Formats: sequence, structure tokens, C-alpha cells
Amino acid sequence: MNETAQQILDVAQNLVRNRGYSSFSFADISEQVGIRKASIHYHFSSKEELTRELVKRYRMAFQQTLKQIERSNSDPQAQLRQFLSLYRQGLSQSQMCLCGILSAEMAVLPASVQEGVRAFFAETQTWLQTLIETGASTGCLQPRLPPKDEASLLLASVQGAQLIARASEASESAFDRIADQLLASICPTP
Repeated sequence: MNETAQQILDVAQNLVRNRGYSSFSFADISEQVGIRKASIHYHFSSKEELTRELVKRYRMAFQQTLKQIERSNSDPQAQLRQFLSLYRQGLSQSQMCLCGILSAEMAVLPASVQEGVRAFFAETQTWLQTLIETGASTGCLQPRLPPKDEASLLLASVQGAQLIARASEASESAFDRIADQLLASICPTP
């Protein structure tokens, strides 16, 4: 993929993470990139193709980040904190999780984009489930539910925490309060 296509994806990602799918257009991208709308169509024939590629790229980057978290620390509690910090970092940039914000518009997304969003959540939930299983086996995490259900609850909670925090005047501290409660619910007290 060439530099212009990457720049188009970067701008589109910022727009979607700030506004959502329905509130961005090729005109918005062309204005920010400084190219004509027709030039965007040269790289991405439709909004569907662009968004599908955007979700694919986001999924790959997110999975790479999760692998880095695994490599950087063997402690499941520390990995869980790093996972939560990914969502907090997005808030510090006034952005939502790309797939989280797209999931709010599932009914209007093209089927191919819906598929990518579902895959993101399935992959992330599987990663969390493995983390919870590992933490439970070593005693450093104490899930209240079976690991698969705990992973679903945790993922839903962190996505929801981002939404609630975004609506708060002090978004980062609102997110921190929720994240602290999430950690307290699964991490044993010393």
C-alpha cells in the first residue's frame, strides 16, 4: 500500500474514531489529505472498501499490541492493566475504540465491515479469556464467572467505560474509576 493510501486510512481512522461511520465522507478525507475525492476512489473504490480495510488494519494493529503486552510482562494482572490502558489512551486523544464505535452503527454498516467488527471482538475476547485462564491457574486473578463469560463481561465493561467516560467532563478520571472497579472485581486483594 502506498503512502497516499496510508494517509487516507490514517485520516479515515481519526474521523471514524471521533465521529463514527455515518458522519464521515470522502469529502472530509480529501480536505484533510489535500487531494481530490476522485483520488480517494483510485485507492478505495467505495466507503465500504475503505472501512473494511480500516477495520482490517485496526484489528491487525490491536492484535500486535496484545502480543506486545504478553511479551512485555508475564504477570496477568499487569497485562490486564495494560489492556485497560489501551482504552484510556484512546480517550486521552478524544477517540473511541474503532470497532466499538462502529458496533454502535452495526445496522447501517455493510456486511463485510460488520464481519470485521465481529472478528475484532471475537479475537479480543479470546485473548482476554486466555489471560483470565492463565491468571486463574496461577491465583493472581479470581474470575467470578467462567473465563469465557468473564472475558465477555470485561470487554463489554471496558467498551462501555469508554462511552461513559467520553460523556463525562473529566473523561480520563471517569474511565479510571470504572477501570479500578473492574480490576478490583477480578484481582485478589493482597
